[in-house]
Amino acid sequence: MRLHFFLPIFLLLFSCFSSCDSEKKPLGSPASVVQDNALSDAEQAGGWKLLFDGKTIAHWHNYGKSTTGRSWIIEDGTLHLDARPDANGHWQASNGGDLISNESYQDFEFTTDWKIDTCGNSGIFFNVVEDTTRYDYGWKSGPEMQILDNTCHPDAKITKHRAGDLYDLISCAKEVAKPAPQWNTARIVSKGGHLEQWLNGVKVVEVQMFTPEWDKLIAGSKFKEWPGFGGAKEGRIGLQDHGNKVWFKNIKIKKL
Repeated sequence: MRLHFFLPIFLLLFSCFSSCDSEKKPLGSPASVVQDNALSDAEQAGGWKLLFDGKTIAHWHNYGKSTTGRSWIIEDGTLHLDARPDANGHWQASNGGDLISNESYQDFEFTTDWKIDTCGNSGIFFNVVEDTTRYDYGWKSGPEMQILDNTCHPDAKITKHRAGDLYDLISCAKEVAKPAPQWNTARIVSKGGHLEQWLNGVKVVEVQMFTPEWDKLIAGSKFKEWPGFGGAKEGRIGLQDHGNKVWFKNIKIKKL
């Protein structure tokens, strides 16, 4: 047969394939990627809430205060502790202080991305009791998921003080922390006293709180000095000022 017989059929098929491809969005296109400090459609439908939108610190305040320290700033879409030495030699940053959430939570799933300065130290608290008559710091009431540069901070040599640990209580089941200044993703799930800590997609800690075994862990830690530590079933989320620069983004929580 002659070529001119097949030419119309070929053009028709080519036109169909071209129009079909033009309707497809390639994987990784801007429309399919969730931006930092934003909720996906699925997260919104699932009841997630942003605790940081990349623009304001409206969901946070310093422990025991109604304001936030000036060293907590917004930098390139991150909540950043621009830690500078305190003039009076205090171990926390000048005009810093621990941040805690305005709202209290009981059963929840919390997640955030964090990065720490080289050889830096910080942490994420939960079940914090904001009562300055009993606790001068939030970490004296609420357990902490440790944030640390394991490569060079002195605490990295101490058992139960490494990144991802339930600080001074339980060591990570697996070492998965990325060294400074890389980003890490933390996830804390607490429901009915059952606690899980995840780091970079790996479950690193699991424990049942408010049991005799939990009380034994506290009794064998530094926290035995503060009555009531780890006993609250509801409290605030905290971001620690340990005197080192730290960055947070994509701070989200969901009530369970």
